Amino acid sequence: MFKGIIFDIDGTLTSTNQLIFDSFNHIAKKYLHKTFSDQEIIALFGPPEEVILRQWCGDNYDEASKDYFDYYRSHHEIAKLYPGINELLEILKDRDVHLSVFTGKGRMSSIITLEELGVIDYFDMIVTGDEVANHKPAPDGIISIIEKYNFKKDEVLMIGDSVGDFKASRDAGVKIASALWDSYAADKVKQLGSDYYFNTVDELKEFLIQNI
Repeated sequence: MFKGIIFDIDGTLTSTNQLIFDSFNHIAKKYLHKTFSDQEIIALFGPPEEVILRQWCGDNYDEASKDYFDYYRSHHEIAKLYPGINELLEILKDRDVHLSVFTGKGRMSSIITLEELGVIDYFDMIVTGDEVANHKPAPDGIISIIEKYNFKKDEVLMIGDSVGDFKASRDAGVKIASALWDSYAADKVKQLGSDYYFNTVDELKEFLIQNI
């Protein structure tokens, strides 16, 4: 029976990939005078946005960072929760399940997204990519949650959509539920041998109701 559920954000709780692509290309156009394809931006995923922006913009980092997050917040209307996520989170909290977030996103964008979509108060702990020594696929964030709340590893389930989520879970010694409803790497994830696969939020909800 799971006592702690750890969620990824992008592609798991929220449909935010297009907003991320648009935000990076807003900066690329202004500072690099070019744009990137979706796949080129996906290839950058792993470290938080600040790392990528610093690599891109160098001495202009402070200005570019402000521009990025201003754009990210002001265009957040294109981001959505996946259907059923709000209901799922309510069910889990009503049953006193400990809910956490472990994301590769930086703190700033994570808080913007969770606030703008109205779900930040569901989570007891939020661990972001700029708050760990090693970002995903390293397991640091999962381990910090386990240690803070003194969970046994078999009491914890990580829910995420990426190869990085799978690797982090395996290295942390917890089970992984791979969300396939909007995974940009669904074909690769399907080959990994996750503990559980879910094609819809409703499938995940029914599973969790039976296992909490």
